[in-house]
Amino acid sequence: MATFVVAHGAWSAGWAWAKMHSPMQARGHRLITPTLTGLGERAHLARPDIDLDAHIADIVAVLDVEDVSGINLIGPSYGGIVATGAADRARERVARLIYLDAFAPNDGDSLLSLLPEASRAQRQAATSGPMAGWGIPPGPMPPDTPAQDRAWCEPRRVPQPVKTFEQKLTLRRGPLTVPRHYIYCSRHPPDDRFRRFYERAQREGWGVSEIDASHNPHITCPALLADLLDHICR
Repeated sequence: MATFVVAHGAWSAGWAWAKMHSPMQARGHRLITPTLTGLGERAHLARPDIDLDAHIADIVAVLDVEDVSGINLIGPSYGGIVATGAADRARERVARLIYLDAFAPNDGDSLLSLLPEASRAQRQAATSGPMAGWGIPPGPMPPDTPAQDRAWCEPRRVPQPVKTFEQKLTLRRGPLTVPRHYIYCSRHPPDDRFRRFYERAQREGWGVSEIDASHNPHITCPALLADLLDHICR
């Protein structure tokens, strides 16, 4: 049995990984899917000062309280930045860092700095509503997301505190030495924002895989993703 811990993506929460628990358990693995502060069922805790460090601390606290070691830490999308920070702070607990179609940052990067310039303007805080000035409205889901999955996901997606995108990652313990694996979702245009991280993984000798899915395989093809995660950890 392997233990997997997820640092979920932006606007999302632990609920988004609900389809993964059964197939991961069937393959003999434990899956832990905490929710980051201010999102999902913890949206009532949202406030302007929540930043990247707060989300990193969320994941480190789960590892400590669950007292797990030798884990596979998964970071999908924005969660790749959170997972990188958590792997830095809890290196003794992390056996492998798995980026799932994710931002794979270096020390000093923020999510906004890793976005193409044309996309940065789309990630601005709302100008009206209860989170005006500090909450970024949810981005669009992939166009091939089935209608029933949209109906499940969209009411549960909530604005993201802007400082989580703005704050730069600080690696506190020097260059990251944890083994890494990058999973690239192949249903993207050739110039998509995640391709360059996949190519970096290839250049730097990380483990690499492709999955025939768009950006949220944990929602659209959970059994396929579970098979791939099982293969990676074995």
